[in-house]
Amino acid sequence: MNAIIQKIKDLKKKRKAVILVHNYQLPEVQNIADFLGDSLGLSQKAAETEAEVIVFCGVHFMAETASILCPEKVVLIPDINAGCPMADMINVEGLRDLKKKHPDAVVVAYVNTTAEVKAESDVCCTSANAVKIVNSLSAQKIIFIPDKYLGQYVASQIHPVRNKAPETTALPKARISNGTSKKIIFWEGYCPIHARILADEILRAKREHPFAEVLVHPECTPDVIALADKVFSTTGMLNYAKETKSKEIIIGTEEGIIYRLDKENPDKKFFPASGRAICENMKKNSLEKVLWSLEEMKHEIKVEEMIRQKARKTIDRMLEYSRVD
Repeated sequence: MNAIIQKIKDLKKKRKAVILVHNYQLPEVQNIADFLGDSLGLSQKAAETEAEVIVFCGVHFMAETASILCPEKVVLIPDINAGCPMADMINVEGLRDLKKKHPDAVVVAYVNTTAEVKAESDVCCTSANAVKIVNSLSAQKIIFIPDKYLGQYVASQIHPVRNKAPETTALPKARISNGTSKKIIFWEGYCPIHARILADEILRAKREHPFAEVLVHPECTPDVIALADKVFSTTGMLNYAKETKSKEIIIGTEEGIIYRLDKENPDKKFFPASGRAICENMKKNSLEKVLWSLEEMKHEIKVEEMIRQKARKTIDRMLEYSRVD
């Protein structure tokens, strides 16, 4: 393994490359990361870096997002078959049909979508900022895609509509009714990995670790979220774990993050809420595949320019709305 790591380092220097690694990746892949984080945070790092080549160790939509944000760079994914089942649950045709039924709605697309779907949407969001984005919108009706569970969590957190949208953001006009609740229309998509985490498993984990806090991801089902002490994105979990005085924490998300949690918090113990919350697609990237990717400069992810420009607008709008107080 040490020989492979050294070859990766040598090739990385030769190719002027940077390696971006998602929190759910295999431990040995996390260990070679130049930047380790969530999907959007890594894409923003991609846009900031002076590297000419980006090796994105995640799933396909993440590499696409990096390509959207930095089209002048070569974006590679070590395993071209590392897809996202939730992203595959929605397509452009289905979204267009839903938009026709609700022409006055604003479409909020979770970052876990393809570039084509982002391009057909109005504003993007992540699990970390979805609540803030929806609360910042002045629209009364919102189509939230594709994760119904994240959408339901957002719906439970929304405030009455207030016309506070930034004037510079060009979004479709929607009916505004100050002081009333937003109507959210959900797409029937979900993350199969987070859906594997069951309420019974949370209850069992709490019995086994009665002093532990329970942190779960907002992609989990409502009954699981109801049992949590805190609901966080992966970045939120990492930050909270450093701050909390709790010494035992039950983690309700893909188990790959526990490796990083353990490294960053050696004085604390972390327990997976479910032994079945493993994303097989995330685990497809390996050290060998990273090496082959750099050797052969594959597999390159490139977004067609017209789609890229439209999809980029949804991400830029997200960043603009994220700044709304």
